[in-house]
Formats: sequence, C-alpha cells, structure tokens
Amino acid sequence: MRRFTEGFYGYAFAMLVCLAGVGAFLLVAPQSRTEHIPSVNFSIDLANMRREAAYQVWSPEPVQPGWVPTSSRRTEAKTPDGKTAVTWKLGFATAKRLHAMLAQSDERPAAEFANRMANSSTVVGSVQINGVTWEKRFREDKNQRSLIRFLPDTTVVVTGSAPWEELSALAGSLKQQPRITS
Repeated sequence: MRRFTEGFYGYAFAMLVCLAGVGAFLLVAPQSRTEHIPSVNFSIDLANMRREAAYQVWSPEPVQPGWVPTSSRRTEAKTPDGKTAVTWKLGFATAKRLHAMLAQSDERPAAEFANRMANSSTVVGSVQINGVTWEKRFREDKNQRSLIRFLPDTTVVVTGSAPWEELSALAGSLKQQPRITS
C-alpha cells in the first residue's frame, strides 16, 4: 500500500486520477458552440446626439447585415475657445468579425480629430462612395484603415481593422439624421 502513496508512482497515480476527473467533467458539462458577441442598443445615444449636438448627426441606416453594434459612447469636451465639442463613437463587429467604428465630432481643428481617430496623418488616396469623396488613410503597423470626410460643421471618420470593402459599406450606409428640437 505504501507504494501508491510515495515517490514517483504515487505522484503519477494522483495525476491520473485528477486528469480522469477533469475529463469526466468536460464530457458532462454543457458547452456552447455558438459565437456570442455582446450587442448594444445605440438608439438612446443617437437620440441624445440628435438633440444636443450642434451639428447634424450621421448614423448607419440600416446596420449592415451580420454586423453587431458593440459599443456606443458620447463625450463632450471643452475646446480652447470655450466651446463644447461633442463626439460620438459607434463600434461594430463586422460580418467578417473584424472591427469597424464610426466616429464623428465638431472638434476643431478637424484635422487633429481625424488624425487621432485614424492614428495617422498620411493620406493614401481617396474613394468615391455614393457620389461623395472620402479620404483614405492606412496605418500598417496597426492594420488600421480609415475613411475620412470633412464637412463644414463636423468630421466623420469610419475606421477599423475591417477591409476597405466593409468600411466602404459602413460609410455608404450613413444617413444624416434630422435634429430633434424639444
């Protein structure tokens, strides 16, 4: 009896019993084989933006098939001239399960906001989407692509690790939302 309680054989026997227990647990424990991506409802942030932003807000209409909205964040910051800049960031898991984000703000200077969202100030080209020209930027070390549109009162940035086709689809789905006056 001392043989199984001492030395290498005792250790090996104890490990075998533990591994058998873990194996039995894994066989009987329920396992989900489906992917679960947490989703957020961004309608409240959109309504607040339409009510409070000094500019007309853009949002995807409709959300692309297979895309999941994963984050929505609205922020305000004082600018050096004493005004309040309002920014909204809306993140998605795309159909290919990569990341895409819509960011828009009336922050000035607009180029600083665009550079920060794109993580780059280098323009690599432009693309026409629904008759509108978007500036293209790419940061290779972060595998981040960005589409930027400068408007008189706001800057709209579509960015992420998603391929150009998915980012272009998001940019093409954006609709200007009417202001809510209360």
